[in-house]
Amino acid sequence: MGSPLRSVSGVRWAELRDATGAPAGGIPPLLARIAHGDEDAARLAVDELGDAVCALGFVVGEATAPAVPFLVELAATPHVSCKAELLDLLGSICQADQWHSACAADRIGRRDTSHRRQSGWEAAARRAVLTGRSVIAAVASSVRPEEATAARRLLQTMDHIPPFPESASGRPG
Repeated sequence: MGSPLRSVSGVRWAELRDATGAPAGGIPPLLARIAHGDEDAARLAVDELGDAVCALGFVVGEATAPAVPFLVELAATPHVSCKAELLDLLGSICQADQWHSACAADRIGRRDTSHRRQSGWEAAARRAVLTGRSVIAAVASSVRPEEATAARRLLQTMDHIPPFPESASGRPG
């Protein structure tokens, strides 16, 4: 697998906003703490990262989709201690549909480009999680029950999550 997070610097984090609306420049240091910190530091970083990429457990931001491949990578990295928490976070991201539901219910997506854009962030984040399926399936065979259970739970979520319509393509509105 090589060095974890090798390509994290290739993302223009400073130009993105996290799920709270704040600049996303704090995401790479959190990923690094998960990859290289001790167990306590890594768990705290996962909690902080959860707020940044999936606020309240159901609101994603424009930086969420670019962060997902790194979350998947860390979940498959042997020395990472908080894989179950990472997999649970990926499950929350995969299920997020706050903006899509609001657009569908109120039909505001047709009038409001910001809602279309936010719905697109959800679709892009979901696609990014689904793209990691083979990696997550490998973690499902872990000898550590908490990791295997979390991976199987995520795979089950992935099997039952409906796709977003094409209008929520992840492209800015």
